Amino acid sequence: MTLSTTQPNIAILVASGFDENHITAVQRHLTKAQIAFKIIAPEQGLVNGWQDTGWGHYFTVDEQIGTTMGSDYEVLVLAGGERGVTKLKENPHTRRIVNHFLEAGKPIAAIASGVGLLALSPKSAGLTVCSSDDVMDDLNAAQMEVLVDGETTQTQDGVVMTADGTAIDAWVEGLMALVKASAQQEEQEEAA
Repeated sequence: MTLSTTQPNIAILVASGFDENHITAVQRHLTKAQIAFKIIAPEQGLVNGWQDTGWGHYFTVDEQIGTTMGSDYEVLVLAGGERGVTKLKENPHTRRIVNHFLEAGKPIAAIASGVGLLALSPKSAGLTVCSSDDVMDDLNAAQMEVLVDGETTQTQDGVVMTADGTAIDAWVEGLMALVKASAQQEEQEEAA
């Protein structure tokens, strides 16, 4: 899927300990479609992924979270990985960025424990989400409707797509659909 003239800017928000499988799947699809993205992290230079039961590969940080403006991006990706998500929850800039995307009605694709980052924004109340069990308390406290095991592995509520992490490829396909819809909306706005 190569997009036409207008391509959305995509921010992938991670911290060391993110689920490497989530990000490599996203990178593979975006690169194949020739869609640019930036890895945003609290770390400077490199961020370390988590691969199954141990530390994985290092990824280059394109922009530090403290200098990132949500208004510079059209799509936000929130990967899972408990270690990384815990670090992001503690960073006040995460709340600012997530809140911007929810307030502006911009597409967000979150998976597994990354869905818990949505709970940082009061704008998440009422969202229907699907997530891994480790962030259920956060989601319930934020007054989100959580689909439980067996109901579905992925859901979309408006422009917010969430998944429990069991079907990464399906989640990435959903992300690509969000990216395509965002690009089409930008083209329509430019034409108007």
